[in-house]
Amino acid sequence: MRIIAGLLVGLGALAALWSYLNDAPLTGLAIPLGVAAFGLILGLLWRRKPPARVIIDGSNVLYWAGEQPDLNSVRAVVDQAAAMGLQPVVWFDANAGYLVADRYLNPAAFAQLLRLPLRQVFVAPRGTPADPLILDSATLLGAPVITNDRYRDWQEQYPIARQPDRLIRGLVSNGTARLTPQAPARLVSAAA
Repeated sequence: MRIIAGLLVGLGALAALWSYLNDAPLTGLAIPLGVAAFGLILGLLWRRKPPARVIIDGSNVLYWAGEQPDLNSVRAVVDQAAAMGLQPVVWFDANAGYLVADRYLNPAAFAQLLRLPLRQVFVAPRGTPADPLILDSATLLGAPVITNDRYRDWQEQYPIARQPDRLIRGLVSNGTARLTPQAPARLVSAAA
């Protein structure tokens, strides 16, 4: 998109410059290119800032409504994050599908069940815990993590796990996600 915008801006500018230097009216492609370039410049200048991201520890959140794993708990937290203006990125352990569907579920299957784009759902490879992948993602994106896990085994390797304001606790009650007090303000400020 930026390459196309740059080409159109350049062509429009060249057409306008040629017209000015030759004291000629803007003809042919000069006007459409100029209008397209102007529109693209405005679009790039006024482009909406992408939403802040939040990482959701899906395997942990599965248990927020009780002792049995429930994918509706994850859906409730996804909905809560979206209502806060955040873009949720959900990670699951490889065995999460067996917990909710008695079979392996890949990211596409979870994305469909959660009604999320595929780019927002990840499943750790078999034999690899999701925790370091969650913490890597949170560190890379500068995003907080919604989880009740304290990641004690990973605190040495991942400083983010030692920052209590980056780990947001919660529960799901009657189908509604409730995050720790002041969590929305901390989530938005931490993710921004």
